[in-house]
Amino acid sequence: MAILEMGINIGIRNIVEIRYYSSAENYGLDPNLRAGFLSALESFTSEVFGDDIHVVSLASFKLVCFCEMIELPNSDVKANNTQPLLYYAIVEKETDADVVKQHLTKINFQFLNRFSLNDIFSKKNKYFKKFNSRIDEILGDLTLKTEDRFRSIF
Repeated sequence: MAILEMGINIGIRNIVEIRYYSSAENYGLDPNLRAGFLSALESFTSEVFGDDIHVVSLASFKLVCFCEMIELPNSDVKANNTQPLLYYAIVEKETDADVVKQHLTKINFQFLNRFSLNDIFSKKNKYFKKFNSRIDEILGDLTLKTEDRFRSIF
């Protein structure tokens, strides 16, 4: 029961990626390729079903998502110039998706309070690295596998 990877995408661009386990590299997609896939999936579910992505279940992992549409800075109010700010966590199959989604919601709140929309759209990935410690603090021991939790006790 652990989060293996956590990330934040704006549209088709990855801006934050944190891998907690080296085994997470086994599914190693390029972060921007994953961002493009998630953006397309979000657009598809939004347009076709009028809904957001919550959990995508795979054979060995689950992908838990939280999305907030944010408006492009300096955009025309009449035009629909929004992009999905998508938070995702790749988790072990038995991890409770609702708990992870609550944490992603907290991360969203603090991320939007920390960075301006202009920064989110214009800055490179390294600009957001300083937020990784805040993410780690919010996720806490959700980033630990069961065996790692037991090791920390003994």
